[in-house]
Amino acid sequence: MNNRVLIIDDDSEIMDWLSIDLQMSGFCTDSAEDGLNGLQKAQNGNYDLIILDVMMPKMDGFEVCKNLRKSVKTKEIPIIMLTAKGTIEDKITGFSSGADDYLIKPFDIQELLVRMRALLRRTNPSRSHNEEILESADFKLYPDSLEVHVKDKLVKLTPTEFEILYCLMQHINQAVNLTTLLNEVWGYDADEDVRMVRVHVGGLRNKIEPDSKKPQYLHTVTNVGYKLIPWVETL
Repeated sequence: MNNRVLIIDDDSEIMDWLSIDLQMSGFCTDSAEDGLNGLQKAQNGNYDLIILDVMMPKMDGFEVCKNLRKSVKTKEIPIIMLTAKGTIEDKITGFSSGADDYLIKPFDIQELLVRMRALLRRTNPSRSHNEEILESADFKLYPDSLEVHVKDKLVKLTPTEFEILYCLMQHINQAVNLTTLLNEVWGYDADEDVRMVRVHVGGLRNKIEPDSKKPQYLHTVTNVGYKLIPWVETL
């Protein structure tokens, strides 16, 4: 069955171009011409991935993304945001809103396809590690459902948050640098995107830590990256 993609963009030329190219690449597409209509379609439909423009009438992409992440039905759907603005601040706003990836217009369709397929692999039960249950101390990861149990408490993660935690679980009690995280989670290495990692790590901490401001599990290693200690250290 082909993956269903919802394109939300008020630029009809871009929407038509994306629809044609994605259909030629084997995707089923649907579209919405403004943020409010896109939000309604996403909540009422059944999509595997959403491509979301930032600047739109009625509701901008950031607000659409925030609302999608609040809904039980849509909170785990991979979202790629599109924008004509390329500043780090815009990227951080997008990721803070709940986006999984971010592309700057104009972009090459092949780059979009690479990003889409990477995100879909994270949510596809057929991925290589779906049969595996990763367990260590307070943590038990279920790749098939993107769930983690922390001290037997169920926590539901976004695909990106899960992949970050999965990567760190491969290196228990070891510092994992930002380049490794970018390569293993996003599939590329770009210096300007290290802040993107930090935003997603912040979201992960909000879900797995008793107090995200005083992390007990997911530790920052200065000038390196992050380290996961899956148990609470006691003096």
